[in-house]
Amino acid sequence: MKYAGRLAAVAVVGALSLAACGTDNNSGADATASAGATTAAGNDNGLSGTINAAGSSAQANAIDQWKKDFQSKNPGASLNYQPSGSGAGVQAFIQGTVAFAGSDSALKDDKGEPAQADARCKTGKAINIPMVTGPIAVVYNLPGVDGLQLSPKTLGGIFSSKITKWDDAAIKADNPQAKLPSTPIQAFHRADESGTSDNFTKFLKATAEWPYEPAKAWPAEAKGQGAKGSDGIASSVKGAEGSISYVELSFAENSQLQKAKVANGAGEFVELNSDSAAKTIETAEIKGTGNDLKLGIDYATKTAGAYPIVLVTYEITCEKGLPADQAKLVKSFLTYTASDEGQAALKDLGYAPLAGDLLTKVRTAVEAIS
Repeated sequence: MKYAGRLAAVAVVGALSLAACGTDNNSGADATASAGATTAAGNDNGLSGTINAAGSSAQANAIDQWKKDFQSKNPGASLNYQPSGSGAGVQAFIQGTVAFAGSDSALKDDKGEPAQADARCKTGKAINIPMVTGPIAVVYNLPGVDGLQLSPKTLGGIFSSKITKWDDAAIKADNPQAKLPSTPIQAFHRADESGTSDNFTKFLKATAEWPYEPAKAWPAEAKGQGAKGSDGIASSVKGAEGSISYVELSFAENSQLQKAKVANGAGEFVELNSDSAAKTIETAEIKGTGNDLKLGIDYATKTAGAYPIVLVTYEITCEKGLPADQAKLVKSFLTYTASDEGQAALKDLGYAPLAGDLLTKVRTAVEAIS
């Protein structure tokens, strides 16, 4: 099933800290929600309580904004979100210490995560709800070289440590008009388990001569230098001339990093922006069933003007099975993030908003939380 992407995002709640909670009552938060119907915009003047969440650092800028607006609409409610990385967020959800996890990859069958998450939910199933489209920028620090173009094959060579200097013949072939220095390449990758790494390596596996299996953990054989979190990647590239890495677009823009054009499946070098990323999301296919909206992304898309490296951040929670107070708060918050207002600000934050059939299905999935 195809869908388009184009809207944007706004706001949410509370402070950024993950409180450790017990799992006996499967709560993952102290929450006392008062009565009152939740509106389509996630606005309930009687809503109160606190929920804990953790995971993807790629969506941290969206969460920060959403927190502010949701809090202003619901001053009695708060969200503690820890941007600990997708892998840590999923484990925290499975262990019952958070009410939902943000992950740049859906729950993984080969790791047994769906079954473990379902067990945590007890009376229902865990569902993957896509909420944020985060284009992945290939960022670099090479003064005097703007508009760098890189094919998937060249990127595979750089990140597998086979291409080690900026004037390598492969990079020259991608950039015949550029003056490339002989500066050594410093390739940075995520040191923590990351959905951004998972999606970036999926892209490499699908389009380049990448010998490793896609994973949240960077393959040690590929070498390079590690940095923790999206902020760590951005600051590392900012501070190291000759460096290159991959990071969600909003972090690249916030740090004013150079962004490379990347060739799609048609061989077209495409500049990254919300619109070019949305064209790739339009070709994505829903792989999950019911309200589980796991997606399949075509990293080798041949759509004209489509930028091929994108990720979708899922909010992973229980369709049924959260304690009633938590379910009310999670449902209200995600109702807001999926609303027109909530999605409207994403584009200004460096994300590509949801739209069309997918957004309709996302709202249906959120409505089913109980």
